[in-house]
Amino acid sequence: MSSFTLTDMNTSHTSRRHFLHSAAAGSLLFPGIVQQLLADSADPLSPKQPHFPAKAKNVIFLFMTGGVSHVDTFDPKPELVKGHGKEIKADHPEIKKRPGYERIYLKRPQWEFVKHGQCGTEVSGLFPHLATCVDDIALIRSMHTSHSNHYNAVLGMHTGSFAQSRPSMGSWVTYGLGTLNRNLPGFVVIAPKQTYAGTQVFASDFLPGAYQGTLVVPGAEPIANVAPRVPTNRQQLELAALRQVNEEHIATRAGDPLLTARIQTFETAFGMQMAVPDAFDLKQESDATLASYGLQRGQTTGFGWQCLAARRLVERGVRFVELIDTGSSGNWDAHGDMMTHAPLAKNVDQPIAALLRDLKQRGMMDDTLVVWTTEFGRTPFNNTADAKGREHHPWAFSSWLAGAGVKPGIVHGATDEIGLRAAVNPVHVRDFHATILHLMGFDHHHLTYRHAGLDFRLTGVEESHVVKEVLA
Repeated sequence: MSSFTLTDMNTSHTSRRHFLHSAAAGSLLFPGIVQQLLADSADPLSPKQPHFPAKAKNVIFLFMTGGVSHVDTFDPKPELVKGHGKEIKADHPEIKKRPGYERIYLKRPQWEFVKHGQCGTEVSGLFPHLATCVDDIALIRSMHTSHSNHYNAVLGMHTGSFAQSRPSMGSWVTYGLGTLNRNLPGFVVIAPKQTYAGTQVFASDFLPGAYQGTLVVPGAEPIANVAPRVPTNRQQLELAALRQVNEEHIATRAGDPLLTARIQTFETAFGMQMAVPDAFDLKQESDATLASYGLQRGQTTGFGWQCLAARRLVERGVRFVELIDTGSSGNWDAHGDMMTHAPLAKNVDQPIAALLRDLKQRGMMDDTLVVWTTEFGRTPFNNTADAKGREHHPWAFSSWLAGAGVKPGIVHGATDEIGLRAAVNPVHVRDFHATILHLMGFDHHHLTYRHAGLDFRLTGVEESHVVKEVLA
């Protein structure tokens, strides 16, 4: 049983939950939805109230996989520029144990920083479009994490656990709030390819399977097999027969949560036959909107497509949408050459800025929280004075928040003079999670689920704090 207590909601079946409809998707159990077989017998996705009133009702989570360099994007370091090529002492054991790092040298950023907006936040030339949105952003320059390996850091950013699989943040949010549209999944992940931790980044783990993310792969058919395979009249005849069988079957197995949950998956899948094609039909968008995201009419791939699809999903009540940037040009893991950041930034810069402006113009920023992050930063040094790349750096990186409940146009925290460590108001990944949950209306200490005799939570048992300075 869950130890999570929310305001009592009416979970009785509505008239829509007719067995005729509940059998409609017997052949449509695509990934994510099939996991609902493990859900509670009462509708696990019915809307719920959070612990306290909150402006944010939905999340769009933008994840730049690979490790974005903070000192080349959002964290200007004049001393790093001045000290380029200077040898510094590698006296930290984490540096010393890296082969070839007995001697290390500072490496300057390869893009200039300029102040933008009324707030004057400095952003590098890598993000010219996003830089125009800084007045709407709360930038955190003092992020740090607990692991330097991609797999562990990606897992930690998504689940709060750096070593073991745990429920994804999207699963926790959907568990706490339910969904606003039962014709669509409550938690959707849009990604061309998997990131380092694979499906664990959107898994529900020990939470009921209804809260697992549904993977959407950009393309002509984002969710496979969603269209009915037979004419409507024939489907109705089949459904009528299935209804009778289901009623007889469940009558002899009262209280079987797996059976009832399976029927609920049919309900969602039935609704998705109509809702999914509509949600991903970008032909409904104007030429001006498509152009703002950098899209051609008819285009079904690219990060611009992901961003516009996210807006349309949130618009239709999807609670948590994650966009993973795993484009054709690779990811942000720039060991060999920092210039690989240039095409990656160009790929996401305009679409993210367009998303922020689009949400704002439509009034959706009032209840949508936008999160931008990566798993860790990159070293402000390397093992030779002329090295082109940077290495993994868990001690400091940048993330930002925008939208509902967020104080706009601010910078929180700071790294030291060369960007080596989070020095002022450090924000650990756990604090980041606590803050996101707070913006959604949750006390992170009390959003728990009992499993194996323990009350688990996203932020774990370690000390973590809400970053109150970024709250409006």
